[in-house]
Amino acid sequence: MTDEQKQPKALPAVLCLTDACDRPETELFIGLKRAGFDVDVMCNPEGRNYQRLVDEEMVAQPMALKSRFDKNGIAAIQKQLNTKNYNIIHAYNPRALACGLRASRGTDIKVVAYRGIIGNVSFLNPESWITFLHPRVSKIVCVADAIKDFFSSLKFLWLRVPASKLIRIYKGHDLSWYQAEPADLTKFGVPAGAFVVCSTGRNNPRKGYDILIDAVSKLPADVQVHLVLVGDAIDNAELQAQVSQSAHPDRIHFTGYRNDAPAIAAASDVFVLPSTEREGLPRAVIEAMAYGVAPIVTNVGGMPELVEKGVSGLVVPPKDAAALGAAIEQLYRNPELTKQFGQAAQARIENHFHTSQTVRETSELYRSLVGSH
Repeated sequence: MTDEQKQPKALPAVLCLTDACDRPETELFIGLKRAGFDVDVMCNPEGRNYQRLVDEEMVAQPMALKSRFDKNGIAAIQKQLNTKNYNIIHAYNPRALACGLRASRGTDIKVVAYRGIIGNVSFLNPESWITFLHPRVSKIVCVADAIKDFFSSLKFLWLRVPASKLIRIYKGHDLSWYQAEPADLTKFGVPAGAFVVCSTGRNNPRKGYDILIDAVSKLPADVQVHLVLVGDAIDNAELQAQVSQSAHPDRIHFTGYRNDAPAIAAASDVFVLPSTEREGLPRAVIEAMAYGVAPIVTNVGGMPELVEKGVSGLVVPPKDAAALGAAIEQLYRNPELTKQFGQAAQARIENHFHTSQTVRETSELYRSLVGSH
């Protein structure tokens, strides 16, 4: 064996393209760098974690892509690619993926895509061919098995997504990130000592807030639950009307958008995400579990991968207000079970969805793409 053969190959140089990267992405990038990878990041300077990446000297260029055909963004990526011999582009959203593919035309750079939700990809959709179905995409990192299964199910005539392109890597967290004091819910009109059910998310029909409100409204009279809805659902006139017509409108509270949403969840007894479709691995559920709050989720997307039914929480069918209400009532009447689920939920995040696992599995993916050992 020659000296050259004995020496381990250098770890890949990776250019990560994202927007306002969240904490798990940020810590993944930093973890990869500390593992020896040459990682540069192009991301939105308005993101709350941007300065942390600057401090780690990982921001190659600030970038906020406006579309999948952003000429200035493509030019900026091309300029960065010319600064060193990158082996991999890892794109974390469809805009970044489309622009990264265009910017790297004519190169042998491996392109990795990230997908965090189910749906909106089809062989009949032209936009899919410039993103996830582009032939130069080497791997699609799916944040849940449910997303991987979705890609595997795509078909048109003889067209399929090769199984070899798909890999599931959970987006990892760390309990140390979730140490904020629980919020004071009395400022939202919640009585001190009340049993609180919290739900956080966007004002989107697929979040199932109408079903959750219906479920809470139909609880038995002695189940005095207060529901706290965090996010811009406060702007939904239909939901507001539904609340006003409910049996106890004074027990349903809208907070509007909040930067302290995890702390509000932490102050609650139960966290519910009643989504009806397309969920990947919802951060709001993970944050609540990390704080030791018992979760109730629907059997949608990757949520059953997060919550082990009857072990670390409850899983109910989507669009079923009766089943959701029964789950809420069960936890209301069983405080010890609620506590047990909360502890198990926290342990599940620590043991099965830790950021170190994400770093390790992403490292293995990068090595496999370029043959590093």
